[in-house]
Amino acid sequence: MTGKPLASVWLREPRKATSPGRSREEIVSAAIQLLDEEGHSGLSMRKLGAKLSAGATSLYWYVANKDELLELAYDEVWGEMPVPDPGQVGWRASASAMARGMRQVILRHPWSADLIGRMPALGPQALGVTDKMRKTFKAAGFRGLEIDYANSTLTAFVFGMTIPEIAWDAATNTPDYDAEEMRASVVRAAAQFPDLLESVNLDTYDDPQAMREMCFDFGLASVLDGLERRLVT
Repeated sequence: MTGKPLASVWLREPRKATSPGRSREEIVSAAIQLLDEEGHSGLSMRKLGAKLSAGATSLYWYVANKDELLELAYDEVWGEMPVPDPGQVGWRASASAMARGMRQVILRHPWSADLIGRMPALGPQALGVTDKMRKTFKAAGFRGLEIDYANSTLTAFVFGMTIPEIAWDAATNTPDYDAEEMRASVVRAAAQFPDLLESVNLDTYDDPQAMREMCFDFGLASVLDGLERRLVT
């Protein structure tokens, strides 16, 4: 018995344009613009065709459906992530830059957070980043499967810190959201937990973005410290 084959736009040869119409690169770039502006709900073949002044039918020459278009867009944004050479900057500096770059890519393109773990990352950009990350951990001294374990640990940290941030921003980015009222509600709910109240009243809560950055940097340093510790045990 054979299982259902993996469906991916990357597992078939890309179709070349047969006329002077739009290229696949132009289509993907326009799709990313729509996704950044309006999210998943704002992307449709009809709206994309209108943005490109092309019929939706012509777009199906390049992609079979919206999921294939999302795959192409998803891969393209990973090309924005810097991956410094560990041989020049050291493995920790390289891994730190990758982690921060990965977070910024997701924050810059919040729609990508919904695709993590749901859509195959088999495009050249995503695989290139993965390959460079593996080389970084190999340069650190990890061997065999531990290279992949270290890689997965770092990406899991980034995803775990960033995806809830995206969700929170989406939930609070509404006209009826009142930050001070939310803070007052938390204070009332945590009245019996003085340690929690102490953290709620910290000045850093006046600048949530600064708090997020500090929290991410603290966690990133802790993850890398733990990985480094494994190299000497």
